[in-house]
Amino acid sequence: MQTCANATTVAFAGLEARRVEVQVQMTGGTPGIVIVGLGDKAVSESRERVRAAFASIGLAIPAGRLVVNLAPADLPKEGTHYDLPIALSMMAAIGALPRDALDGVVCFGEVGLDGALAPAPGALPAAMAAHSMDAAFICPEACGAEAAWAGGEVIAAPSLLALVNHFRGGAALKSPERGDLVSGAAVPDLRDVRGQEQAKRALEIAAAGAHNILFVGPPGAGKSMLAQRLPGLLPPLSSEELLEVSMLHSVAGLLERGRLTRTRPFRAPHHSASMAALVGGGLRAKPGEISLAHQGVLFLDELPEFSSQALDALRQPLESGQVLIARANHHVTYPARILLAAAMNPCRCGGGPGAGACRRGPRCAIEYQSRLSGPLLDRIDIQLDVPPVTAADLTLPPPVEGTAEAATRVTRARDAQASRGAGLNAALDLESLERLAVPDAPGAALLAKAAESLALSARAYHRTLKVARTIADLDGSEAVRRIHIAEALSLKRQWASADQGSFAKVS
Repeated sequence: MQTCANATTVAFAGLEARRVEVQVQMTGGTPGIVIVGLGDKAVSESRERVRAAFASIGLAIPAGRLVVNLAPADLPKEGTHYDLPIALSMMAAIGALPRDALDGVVCFGEVGLDGALAPAPGALPAAMAAHSMDAAFICPEACGAEAAWAGGEVIAAPSLLALVNHFRGGAALKSPERGDLVSGAAVPDLRDVRGQEQAKRALEIAAAGAHNILFVGPPGAGKSMLAQRLPGLLPPLSSEELLEVSMLHSVAGLLERGRLTRTRPFRAPHHSASMAALVGGGLRAKPGEISLAHQGVLFLDELPEFSSQALDALRQPLESGQVLIARANHHVTYPARILLAAAMNPCRCGGGPGAGACRRGPRCAIEYQSRLSGPLLDRIDIQLDVPPVTAADLTLPPPVEGTAEAATRVTRARDAQASRGAGLNAALDLESLERLAVPDAPGAALLAKAAESLALSARAYHRTLKVARTIADLDGSEAVRRIHIAEALSLKRQWASADQGSFAKVS
């Protein structure tokens, strides 16, 4: 005689949680538990965890063969969150749970050898998928605060035994409360940076229009200090952005006790990071640093020290705002709309004054800067030389304006962009750019002359217009004037040129 039971869970394809049916059938034959349905190693090991958990709560598995099928069978299944649906469907199949207990619920969680339920990454998108199915969501107690943000009915249990008592009416489990909405870590203030007024202005422009920015200067010039203050200039995450960012961090297992924050992400990977670490990948195709910085800042210090393969892998995501990780039998897409901030020395020696001066001459700068490809630099709107800080700068009193004042202007400029309905200036398409960033006659003449003399590429030409549009927004100007074009052109630094022995503009 055959006994069957089903439970519902999800499989992740990027941020999308797809419905998966866990079908259990108890038949005669050689005793054992067999799991089929294209599961990974963690899924196949689930049978041992579930077997030990059953023994720890005094539940005997009847003699016979238990076949567990994860349908659809052609969809890859990865992770430990399949433990709970497998355990509950097996309980229903052997009569330890009422046959209808799993109707209208989505199960998610890892099962320990003692029957306790442990958290698994992705509880928030899984709970949202359950809510869209009009189903209750069963998860470990540690995931309850995170899952509660999705709305709908959430059942958070500490153990398998607590779930059995809940379904049998012995002790109903209470719905968990949402995790805290915290303010996040304190953001350093721009007042801490002495001197570097042009760099501060460039930082404000970058924040206002979401323009990628690169600082080039000797060690100790304050490049990292400036970049670390960029998140404080950005407005808090909107509700939609908060949800998307939190789902990404949930899939990556970075949400602690269901706490969400409206502070924009700031990720600063070490320059030894691999291509998979930056753009995503690995065995389970998890999001990389560029996706974890979605709607925030990705800071790459010592930019030329990153591998050329890793840096060039950023080119397409910087343009499209998303990462496509392709595998032989499936592909995964993660959002990656970031503000890239980068810093580098002029040469490997440092290129600073005095004892830090380069000892190898111009050739050192040429070789060091050539590690960055032209197409990557073409995607960085603002490229600025940062001079060394002098003793006179350090003795100056703290600046009158700090992060709060600059953030107010950034918010005002972003509100102006929102009112036009075309998105942030850095992401304007060609039609919107030609409509919203038409320079006046003197500005058009200056840009045309610069494009010819500097051999600007089409992308560089359009990005200069986008930066000029942002500068006009900061000035509260509807028109893009010559002064805005001039400042935008001044934010494209000069690069070492091997054929001239001096510096030439990057096209």
